[in-house]
Amino acid sequence: MSRSPRAARAARVMGTLAASAALAVGAAHTALACSIGDFSAAAVCDADGHGVIQVTDKDGSGTPATVFLYLQLNQPINNERLVDTQKIEHPTAQGVTVDLDPQVWHAGVTFRVHVKAGDQVDEDIQPLVVVQDETCASAGPSPSPSASGPPSSSSSPASSPSPASSSASAGAQPTSAQGGGAPSPAGGGTVLAETGASGPTPVAVGVGAALVLAGGGIVLGLRRRTAQRSH
Repeated sequence: MSRSPRAARAARVMGTLAASAALAVGAAHTALACSIGDFSAAAVCDADGHGVIQVTDKDGSGTPATVFLYLQLNQPINNERLVDTQKIEHPTAQGVTVDLDPQVWHAGVTFRVHVKAGDQVDEDIQPLVVVQDETCASAGPSPSPSASGPPSSSSSPASSPSPASSSASAGAQPTSAQGGGAPSPAGGGTVLAETGASGPTPVAVGVGAALVLAGGGIVLGLRRRTAQRSH
């Protein structure tokens, strides 16, 4: 029993529609599949000014992904160290970002970012991430307080005079350059010059005068005795 031309035409139309639907479903599945192209990484500053490696996932299929951050070491050659791991639970086509701690941050340091998403992605983000400058705060510890400069001399206790030196300064008075006769309050043994008020000079003058008088008396007595004998 042969088909009518109308039935054959309808069968061809149905076959074409089925093939188009299959192609559309396949294209939609391919568009929603997770791939390494959905991921990007960059060295940026976070809200606190610290350097981080920020990874963005724009996977429209929502496949959870785990991101691994490796620090590239210079010695030995081609060596590296895993420094941080983050998981992206619910990625979206608009993009979900996570910040990974690099632990080392200076110009020229290089990082490798590896992504594992289900059984669809197990690759590195290309190219490698290189820190271009040091505009962000260092990820290392803050400088120790010992690195600060020494205290200023104005705050040193040695700059203030002690009470003993202050009292000694207050007790000592300089000798007058013009008066020449004012004794020091604490001197006690200072000999006065050209005053005759005290000291050994008046005593010596008095003793000398007494000796002169005594000598004169003796001479006068001898003269009297000599005159009496002559008579």
